[in-house]
Amino acid sequence: MSIKFNAKHLNGFVRDEEFAAIYPQVELAHQMLESKTGPGNDFLGWTDLPVAYDKEEFARIKAAAARIRSDSDVLVVIGIGGSYLGARAVIEAVKGAMYNCTVQDGPQIFFAGNSISPAYLQDILDCCRGKRVSVNIISKSGTTTEPALAFRVFKKYLEDTVGVEEARRRIYATTDRARGTLKQLADAEGWETFVVPDDVGGRYSVLTAVGLLPIACAGCDIDALMKGAADAMAEYSVLSPDNACYRYAAARNILYRKGKAVELMACYEPNFTMMNEWYKQLYGESEGKDQKGLMPTSVVFSTDLHSMGQFVQDGARIMFETVVDIKKPTRDLFIERSADNFDGLDFLADQNMSVVNHKALEGTVLAHTDGGVPNILLELDSLSEYDLGGLIYFFERACAVSGYLLGVNPFDQPGVESYKKNMFALLGKPGYEDRKAELEAKLAD
Repeated sequence: MSIKFNAKHLNGFVRDEEFAAIYPQVELAHQMLESKTGPGNDFLGWTDLPVAYDKEEFARIKAAAARIRSDSDVLVVIGIGGSYLGARAVIEAVKGAMYNCTVQDGPQIFFAGNSISPAYLQDILDCCRGKRVSVNIISKSGTTTEPALAFRVFKKYLEDTVGVEEARRRIYATTDRARGTLKQLADAEGWETFVVPDDVGGRYSVLTAVGLLPIACAGCDIDALMKGAADAMAEYSVLSPDNACYRYAAARNILYRKGKAVELMACYEPNFTMMNEWYKQLYGESEGKDQKGLMPTSVVFSTDLHSMGQFVQDGARIMFETVVDIKKPTRDLFIERSADNFDGLDFLADQNMSVVNHKALEGTVLAHTDGGVPNILLELDSLSEYDLGGLIYFFERACAVSGYLLGVNPFDQPGVESYKKNMFALLGKPGYEDRKAELEAKLAD
């Protein structure tokens, strides 16, 4: 497999003896995953998903994607959290953050239903005017406020612009297999449906229809994505002190127990930005419980060295960095000499820009470790579909083990409900009348 755990820059921060000391706990976490006896064991469908996925549905995903690519100028993907982050992360990593500007064939892809901003939704509607539009609504229940509200708008937009019958042909629902508001509506309307598996939580769902349909619509090779995940599963499901996935999980917990409260995910490729966002949801929602957990945050260097670099170098020693080192860029650029060296940069000439970028990585890692910030390097060959599939599975399995090492259930999210209850009460949802009065009194104080 192409993912390597490089602990060279943990020297002075984590000793070999500490890896050995935590290994029995890693063994226990591994055993709980494999035997499915740990907390949240009813949400472990992702563990063997790369080989046990529904092949018939996979074929339907590819057929639907081919249809959307041929009959649509725009695909609006409606979902929030795990219902959109993974798909957008893979599309931008493979095709580039400028995908919607550079797409040659297939649709532009816009992601809606991940906020309640009217301006953002209106902007997407403006991008749809005069174009052939399809919609992929992704929701287990169909009643989550943000995507449900956006879907209400785009369902009406389709019905108003192409008619009810054609709208039915252009709406694709990814939802529960048998129950829920969206499933009932999809069956009644005759929309093509895909399944959010019962045993796979949203943040672990990128390798299900949740992520695969939008990813395939962008022209990405989902066979290669699943093959990368399957090869990662074969490698990282083996109990061994040399398992790179488990060493990463162990290192995170060793550093956490030494007082490091923040993990800063860093990459030197802007096309990785949304992968950073997917990582933040995966780890934040999985580990942040019971007043425990590392705070996941992220940067894209060298850009953020000109904003966050000062804090990382000289600020509070509360963090460690995990650097995703991508060995081969998707595209490269050769730096030519200037006739008069007007900018004094000819010392960079006669080589590819990727060389300069990697020297920036090496120099920054050395500076930050010298400044007292431990650095983990995760070395990845490329941002191909195959390598991303492997990285996704690597992060998912490391997150599960890390959560068990932390002593929390990595597969629930009880804290997410608090804001929803307050929002529903303040908006006047029936059944929340007493809470509404209580909250309004607090706001008035």
